[in-house]
Amino acid sequence: MKKMSNIYESAANTLGIFNSPCLTKVELRVACKGISDRDALSKPDPCVILKMQSHGQWFEVDRTEVIRTCINPIFSKLFTVDFYFEEVQRLRFEVHDISSNHNGLKEADFLGGMECTLGQIVSQRKLSKSLLKHGNTAGKSSITVIAEELSGNDDYVELSFSARKLDDKDFFSKSDPFLEIFRMNDDATQQLVHRTEVVMNNLNPAWKTFKVSVNSLCSGDQDRRLKCIVWDWDSNGKHDFIGEFSSTFKEMRGAMEGRQVQWECINPKYKAKKKNYKNSGIVILNQCKIHKMHSFLDYIMGGCQIQFTVAIDFTASNGDPRNSCSLHYIHPYQPNEYLKALVAVGEICQDYDSDKMFPAFGFGARIPPEYKVSHDFAINFNEDNPECAGIQGVVEAYQSCLPKLQLYGPTNIAPIIQKVAKSASEETNTKEASQYFILLILTDGVITDMADTREAIVHASHLPMSVIIVGVGNADFSDMQMLDGDDGILRSPKGEPVLRDIVQFVPFRNFKHASPAALAKSVLAEVPNQVVDYYNGKGIKPKCVSEYESSRTLAP
Repeated sequence: MKKMSNIYESAANTLGIFNSPCLTKVELRVACKGISDRDALSKPDPCVILKMQSHGQWFEVDRTEVIRTCINPIFSKLFTVDFYFEEVQRLRFEVHDISSNHNGLKEADFLGGMECTLGQIVSQRKLSKSLLKHGNTAGKSSITVIAEELSGNDDYVELSFSARKLDDKDFFSKSDPFLEIFRMNDDATQQLVHRTEVVMNNLNPAWKTFKVSVNSLCSGDQDRRLKCIVWDWDSNGKHDFIGEFSSTFKEMRGAMEGRQVQWECINPKYKAKKKNYKNSGIVILNQCKIHKMHSFLDYIMGGCQIQFTVAIDFTASNGDPRNSCSLHYIHPYQPNEYLKALVAVGEICQDYDSDKMFPAFGFGARIPPEYKVSHDFAINFNEDNPECAGIQGVVEAYQSCLPKLQLYGPTNIAPIIQKVAKSASEETNTKEASQYFILLILTDGVITDMADTREAIVHASHLPMSVIIVGVGNADFSDMQMLDGDDGILRSPKGEPVLRDIVQFVPFRNFKHASPAALAKSVLAEVPNQVVDYYNGKGIKPKCVSEYESSRTLAP
């Protein structure tokens, strides 16, 4: 184990990339004031859509719930975003009136927007600006965004509330109760943490289980006061107060291991006026589950290995390797783009792999002895053991196989994704965080089997693997951007969406004059989150709790 821990120590220390200070998660809360509808007779049903700018394009990140008939909405849903200190991250908040008969967005439904950077919100903690209509005209409406950093402890808690014998506030039917939980801040202000759904016509409601980060619920302070209010929902937006109670996260933790915690719901006015007043109902917490969120380093230091596989494009469009214009030309003194990309990314990944043996494959060439086209051949020509010793071993195998190949086509990458997915799917049987697979595909152009590739990626998104594609040369890579789900959700030809975004595409030409570290950083930036998302999503803990992790745990 001594040797293993050295690997992780050196990796953690030398590579600011995977543990860079940039990766801070921030929670954004949104509220609006004075939003008016086009239709002066009715109040709007507002919803806020958060968009982020990437490569000059705006794409939707997330949206809040819709609050019916409300001109001063305080939204319950949070936006969680990654904050990169070294980048300008442009955000756009759009307020739309979502009428109940459809959930789509129409031009006419736009009530105003506000643009800013994430840095502005984080530095001010609370940013209020006017909402601008089309043509950038400011009305009387405004939007406020509050930022909170998820510091150190991003565990989250699952809560399940119900109530019984609530006061009836409606004449012709029973109350329509919903519950709001507020956190009391140090400055005596209160912050909405969660608003449940409305349960119609029911004095004994059971609300849906919900999740909320410990940070959001109590700022990591288990004795912080929480104020809980039960309302009777009214369609005109003027909800009737049923009652309230106070609690703390410490008290709520009493509902772990199958126990219940309950509170009397009190209406202070009734209590003051009525002699025999007991309460306005009982609210019950049926379960409180704490989910530990583990970090990338928790998994790595717990013994998770990164299994790194390389696949190289040997199609004819690369040009004859003997010709100096070829992307595969072996220059005596200067590595070609394939080698530069391979070494830049491989050298980082090898720090996280204890045996330093890397399977390396080629695709799109005719291979000896029969010279049939193959899309997943071992470049050391040893199908039983395609592993090369270290990145240097991959470089040597690449250089020695080139003269023996006949570059051909087409450019099919689905077979190699399926090959690595097969190993990753065998890994899932262990139910442990022991091996995570990264496939680096180096290609010069547009892939021919797009439908099969989309299918393979959707399948792989359920497995412990990520795919990194580096585009070499000057081809039009616009199709490749589609595989990188950043600008929308990638779907298989049958319409099944990816479970998580596992593809990162980068054109090498963007880094031609940059350092190898800049390429590696760009390519590998998403990997830590992908590893964490996979294991946390499956509820898989790190294999052994490292000293690193135990030093950052919330004390019980």
